[in-house]
Amino acid sequence: MSAASLRRAARESVSGLPRAFWWLWTSTLVNRLGAFVATFMTLYLTLDRGYSASFAGLVVALHGLGGVVSSLVAGVMTDRLGRRPTLLAAQASTAFSVALLGFMEHPAAIAAVAMLVGMTSNASRPAVAAMMADIVRPEDRVRAFALNYWAINLGFAVSATAAGVIAEYSYLAGFLGEAALTLVCAVLVFVKLPESRPDRPARPEGASATTDEEPTIGLGSVLRDGRFMSVVGLSFLISLIFTQGSVGLPVAMGAAGFSPGDYGLVVAVNGLLIVLLQIPVTAFIERRDPQKLLVISALLAGYGFALTAFAGPVWAYALTVCVWTLAEIVNSPTQMGLVVRLSPVHGRGRYQGVYNLSWAVASLVAPLMAGFVIDRYGADWLWGATGVLGTVAAAGYWLLMRGLSEGDAGTGTTVAGGAPAPAAERLPAG
Repeated sequence: MSAASLRRAARESVSGLPRAFWWLWTSTLVNRLGAFVATFMTLYLTLDRGYSASFAGLVVALHGLGGVVSSLVAGVMTDRLGRRPTLLAAQASTAFSVALLGFMEHPAAIAAVAMLVGMTSNASRPAVAAMMADIVRPEDRVRAFALNYWAINLGFAVSATAAGVIAEYSYLAGFLGEAALTLVCAVLVFVKLPESRPDRPARPEGASATTDEEPTIGLGSVLRDGRFMSVVGLSFLISLIFTQGSVGLPVAMGAAGFSPGDYGLVVAVNGLLIVLLQIPVTAFIERRDPQKLLVISALLAGYGFALTAFAGPVWAYALTVCVWTLAEIVNSPTQMGLVVRLSPVHGRGRYQGVYNLSWAVASLVAPLMAGFVIDRYGADWLWGATGVLGTVAAAGYWLLMRGLSEGDAGTGTTVAGGAPAPAAERLPAG
């Protein structure tokens, strides 16, 4: 692709999106620029504080458990209180809890506050996704989610490097730096982002309570939505695969005699490729059939990790990372677009909360899965299992999407500004 084609693709990728989206995108970037705790928690506990690896694992698990709890609670808050109040509460409480964690001394206090950090930091995700769906036109959502994912990875790539330098000087400075940047996000939300939650249409005078009204959406309604819960289940399988990049891969490479620096070099390929390729790849796939994209990405993810069983030198590991990173680039915005299409307008927060639950639960299950399989059978069996999971997920996406046309959208498709789309554009989900 020529330089002119790349510039044209970049312009097309960022054009036509509302101003509010770019403020939301900026808050995401700033937030990820301060991602210190999630990256350096284990090193902080083992190297700086002198705790055992088992205690560090317990704390990280509690951090993930906090995310599981807040996924559901924050989803309900997003629908009931609104996107903006939920974001403000999540980011302000995250800033407080992260700063507090840096001063904790007792092991029980560290564990408790780490769980609180997991709860508060994960609480903003349903609100961000719901607000993005509210303010971006349906035809632009895949592109918007891709740009947001790009911001997450760009911020993480920068923060991981900066945080490594900061950690050598002072871990406390890292905690306080993340708290400060999270407060900046809260200020951006307060000053620049209006509430985007769609209002329920007024009931016509004399109409009964059941006439032409969207039914009340509760968590039970989400759990009974068979098609959507199938997406959540498939997302869980995909999450189990991708999480092995941070849990199974370093263990396997360490057992094969590679150093932490070798692993860092290999996994850095993931972030670098996402930063370089997310925008041009999204421009290419934006109008493609989502069924094919999800099937292909599931196969690339599963077999990309399965190829690790045949990797020898460091460059071979890096090549396998290239394969599953391409799957990640395609899967993330496409699947987020599907989630929005299947989410009722006034239940987006709850639907996003349950969807995020699939990733939060996978973050708990994946380390246990990796440890059990590697200890009992060896790393090659783990990589074979990822191939099986990818195949199952691909078959699931193919079956799920057979009856879902491009215009199908749950009750959740909206026009610009968050107003409900015409009835002809909205079909029941599930």
